[in-house]
Amino acid sequence: MSILDGAYKKASWHLIPFIFVCYLFNYLDRVNVGFAKLEMLDALKLSNTVYGLGAGIFFIGYVLSGVPSNLILHKIGARRWISVMMIAWGGLSACMLFVTTPTSFYVLRFFTGVAEAGFFPGMVLYFTHWFPTQKRGNVMALFMSAIPISGLIGGPLSGWMLSHFSAGQGGMMGWQWLFLLQGLPTVLLGVGVYFYLNDGIAEAKWLSAEEKSAMQAALLADEQQRAAVSTTGDSFGAVLRNGSVWMLGVIYFCIQMGVYAINFWLPSIIKSLGFESAVTVGWLSAVPYLLAAVFMVWAGRSADQRHERRLHVSLPMVMGLIGLLMAANFSSNALIVMVGLSMATMGALAALSQFWSLPAAFLGSAAAAAGLALINSLGQIAGFVSPFLVGWIKDATNSTDAALYILSSVLLLGAILVLRIPAKLVNR
Repeated sequence: MSILDGAYKKASWHLIPFIFVCYLFNYLDRVNVGFAKLEMLDALKLSNTVYGLGAGIFFIGYVLSGVPSNLILHKIGARRWISVMMIAWGGLSACMLFVTTPTSFYVLRFFTGVAEAGFFPGMVLYFTHWFPTQKRGNVMALFMSAIPISGLIGGPLSGWMLSHFSAGQGGMMGWQWLFLLQGLPTVLLGVGVYFYLNDGIAEAKWLSAEEKSAMQAALLADEQQRAAVSTTGDSFGAVLRNGSVWMLGVIYFCIQMGVYAINFWLPSIIKSLGFESAVTVGWLSAVPYLLAAVFMVWAGRSADQRHERRLHVSLPMVMGLIGLLMAANFSSNALIVMVGLSMATMGALAALSQFWSLPAAFLGSAAAAAGLALINSLGQIAGFVSPFLVGWIKDATNSTDAALYILSSVLLLGAILVLRIPAKLVNR
């Protein structure tokens, strides 16, 4: 094993497991409202439309704060800023237990989105300071497998919490305990980030001088190769004027439309199949996420081995839309719906993880902080549109079928746009 390979292995083991756990709670805190909904709506007399708006308004705060947050991270370093963000959003997520009205629901969701906005694009940027393009497919897949794992763990855990605390222990209902017990660990992890992470290779005391030199040389070579094909200037203004960045934002929006529909409505769709127990719904919700976790890691390794990026995004998107169509067309057959939801989850989440190899492959290092945050913010608009759209259609038609048809069309549009990206920019 070469010095460079050993350094990458050491960096992967040091960074990815810890960041994986942070992202797991990041995603759990973002989407646990989908399980809280099973009790919260009846307890507070809220409609599906109010829920959809509350679930989605998180992303208004998220989108407004994404670029500024990533620029702050770029200026002061990942360790400090990610620590602040995690402590803030973990505390706000726990405070969701105090929701009593639609207004308080909206306000807390909005400010949780503000606090969380820079975490994911910040992590994408952080990995560019450690790994070159040809290593990032697998790194991003391992990192983002926290999404399905959060569903795999969060589904049964959330179902158990709702059931276990149904007696109103401590004067709180099950959904209130859910927010508290899933928010506080994030605060503790935020403190851990400050002491555990390094801002870059030079600060990593756990790497030898030879390993640091080898990794820095590999990053420099990658930057020079990227600069040779880059279509984006380094200034923020150049990023805003570049059509490719905006197209990537639209593609990410299309992927996220499917992802957030699954995250926020999967428990409700499963419950509508006739499963009333929160524990049963929790375990069944875990199945699509388990399959997605395996598929995401396979897709990441395949993309790196084949040096192919576009098809590893577009084909999973097609897989996702087929799954949604199956769930919509056979809504009376629980088995087919579960197969469809599993395919949709596998496809959407694999596309989500592999997408980030596209912008990172041709954005220069100076443009990456603004560019990645802008693309992420554009995509996260889907976090508002998707749950609100599904909730509105559910109230209007008493079914989610029409919403699944719309989401399938959006995924198809995204898959087509991916293939418009020149292969020479991303396939390496």
